[in-house]
Amino acid sequence: MSVLFGTRRRRLPSSEEVKPAVSSDSDSDAKSIVKQTFINDKVLVKNADSAFNVLISFLNLGVDPWLVKRCELMGIRHPTPVQAHCIPSILAGRDVIGCAQTGSGKTAAFALPILHTLSKDPYGPYALVLTPTRELAFQIADQFNAFGSSMAVRCTVIVGGVDMLKQSLQLQQRPHIIVATPGRFRDHLMHVEPPNISLVKYVVLDEADRLLDVTFAKDLSYIFDKLPAKRQTLLFSATMTANLDRLEQTALSDDAFRFDATPSIKTVATLKQFYLFIPAQVKMTYLMYLMKMLDPNEEDEEEEQGSRKKSSKGNKGKKAHQDWEKLLEATTSSSKHQLRSMMIFVSTCKMCELVGEIGNELDIKCVTLHSMMSQNRRLAALGKFKSGLSHILISTDVASRGLDIPEVDIVMNFDLPRDADDYIHRVGRTARAGRNGQAISLVTQHDIELLQNIEAKVGKKMDDYEYEAPEKKVLKLLNDVTTASRIAKMKLTERGFDDKVQARKVKRQEQLQRSNKKHKTQTDKQ
Repeated sequence: MSVLFGTRRRRLPSSEEVKPAVSSDSDSDAKSIVKQTFINDKVLVKNADSAFNVLISFLNLGVDPWLVKRCELMGIRHPTPVQAHCIPSILAGRDVIGCAQTGSGKTAAFALPILHTLSKDPYGPYALVLTPTRELAFQIADQFNAFGSSMAVRCTVIVGGVDMLKQSLQLQQRPHIIVATPGRFRDHLMHVEPPNISLVKYVVLDEADRLLDVTFAKDLSYIFDKLPAKRQTLLFSATMTANLDRLEQTALSDDAFRFDATPSIKTVATLKQFYLFIPAQVKMTYLMYLMKMLDPNEEDEEEEQGSRKKSSKGNKGKKAHQDWEKLLEATTSSSKHQLRSMMIFVSTCKMCELVGEIGNELDIKCVTLHSMMSQNRRLAALGKFKSGLSHILISTDVASRGLDIPEVDIVMNFDLPRDADDYIHRVGRTARAGRNGQAISLVTQHDIELLQNIEAKVGKKMDDYEYEAPEKKVLKLLNDVTTASRIAKMKLTERGFDDKVQARKVKRQEQLQRSNKKHKTQTDKQ
């Protein structure tokens, strides 16, 4: 890890564990709590008290009044625990590691103090934010622009899939904030006229545990070599991993502040988790049946007295939604839940395309999201889903973390992930901010071991779905799904999708071999 981030820095001393004491709701008491909790050096906070933020305002944390007003206009009146604990340390000039659950406000925890100090001395580039996915980069930039609109903050997104010349021109304008994926930003630094980052004050790694994966090692190493030694490094993640622990010991300053509010229970109480056990050969048919039930544009077709009869235009999807309501009523305490959206996770880009094509062949309104799509297609798909134009998003794990997609009712695992942590991140897309949500995993005879591993990691057994899908209705779709699957596969072949997948695998293997060779050379020299 020290090779990645340059010269080894002093080891972080062991820290005492502090839990804020809440005594009254007066402003003076709030200020004393801030002083007691944050001014002490080398403080470590674990499992932050959720009641803490009731007494603390952004003003108490030292945030400028103009930013506080901007937060209030956006409906944000009190800091979340990760914000309340990390903002003062960032403003004090300390390196920070912040770990908190998805949806806990980690972006604002670093965006607000960066904008606070930027307003005192506005120059660019002032901060570099690195993130593993393009969609997350655009989302972070949106939040910087929203919080910093009154100071006309200039924020540029540098990701793959966009014209490099256009990006170079944007970088030449010296934006205040650069939000980038490592690979594309490294490409710009290797250019004949690279952007000047010698005065960057803040470097942020969002979803840091993913960025520290070997996939990004070469890019990050190059970027950090070009950054000034005198800077603040801010790492934010939904999970504390061994890589983050090692990085804390080797690459952060000796007064680094660590906030860890990752709970021992890995999923929230408002999330109901189920599995639906089905034979592998009809798995796709069951999925399409469930998707048809959710699609509000789907006309219900019923067999009545030996003839097929379509429901009236005004009752489109009514019967289908009633089926979903029965399903929800069987598994939740509330029967008055209005369905809005569902995310379906699959294991590969090819499966994502295939499921989407089959859905389209069956006239199911859905969108897909995976890493082999062009940037314009990815943003368009995400926009349709967020706006409600499409109620179903089919995605790989590219959408499992970081993205702020409000009010997802159901997360469905068509393919169970091999890593239990990926399951936790997937189901974290629903039941956010105190809302109820459901996670349904389609389990076949081949997935039993994966299911057991996930249950062991989560520390909770999934419930068997009590609602039984009407077998007749499902099997009635079998021929249609088989035909649609055959057509979808032909379309993927015509587009050369398999060739693209194979070429991508070869490229990744070559990159990994070069990275391993370089690491071996460095190790031999040492």
